[in-house]
Amino acid sequence: MTAPIRVVFFGSPPFATPIVERLLSSEHRPVAVVTPPDRPAGRGRAAQSSPVAVLTDAAGVELLRPESTREMELRARLRALDADVFLVASYGELFDQELLAMPARACLNVHGSLLPRWRGAAPVQAAILAGDSVTGVSVQRMVRGLDAGDVLLSRETPIGPETTGGELFDRLAHLGADAAIAALDLIAAGDAHFTPQDPEAVTRCRKLDKRSGVLDWSDDAAALERRVRAMNPRPGARTTLADGRVLGVKRAAVVGGSSGAPGTPDPAALDQGRLVIHAGRGALELLEVQPAGKRPMLAADFLRGARIDPEVPLGQEQE
Repeated sequence: MTAPIRVVFFGSPPFATPIVERLLSSEHRPVAVVTPPDRPAGRGRAAQSSPVAVLTDAAGVELLRPESTREMELRARLRALDADVFLVASYGELFDQELLAMPARACLNVHGSLLPRWRGAAPVQAAILAGDSVTGVSVQRMVRGLDAGDVLLSRETPIGPETTGGELFDRLAHLGADAAIAALDLIAAGDAHFTPQDPEAVTRCRKLDKRSGVLDWSDDAAALERRVRAMNPRPGARTTLADGRVLGVKRAAVVGGSSGAPGTPDPAALDQGRLVIHAGRGALELLEVQPAGKRPMLAADFLRGARIDPEVPLGQEQE
């Protein structure tokens, strides 16, 4: 049994939610939790308390909700808390040197990849897009460079051929909770050893936006299938129909050889009630789609009410 240490946790949902839940029931129960203020959400745009805030309030732990970590009132409170460790997970702000130097022992970040692979804001999706067979979480010492700090420990998990971004994200968040407790145990025991990242092995990923889900039919079918999985559920893979309407793609599968122009539907498949789209190499069968303004549906059901011209490529109206 290690002696508990004074921890301040910084995080925002959904990645931080399992981590703070685990911390609140551990011997490393935080002395305070820092999370952004409530934001408007839903159709009514009403402010909703985040799961991190709800869990913290229920546990009776001090909750800090700054607009920015640069607020002087926040910094004064953090200094008064006299923390041993700042533990950070998906907080969304880079810490400056003053903040990094505040805790007595370490400022740690839980990152959703096996560093130095996939530094950046979207490591979960990047791993699927690249066809990686394994990923994981890393607990690293925070420095001014993005995800560039020495690594304390890592935990691995496989990426299966049908794994979606949402499934992998949830798995990594729970794995991150285990890794966070293990890292704090090492700090508390005085047995923390940090390993520098190999600069030759660094890969980087960018923050996702709506364009990240656009299917470029000149890509090969395997890459397109990975994009569909990586972007499920957010921001969602999509293409456009001949009339310019957006068609979301929820599930897809690589099928046999292709002899048509990229983006064109296969006419023989259409006759069978299947939506198979020629790609730059191979073809992709759309299994589940979501027409604009409607619920997801099987592609076969969509085809019953849609007019698809096999000579007109999909994706021509994308901006």
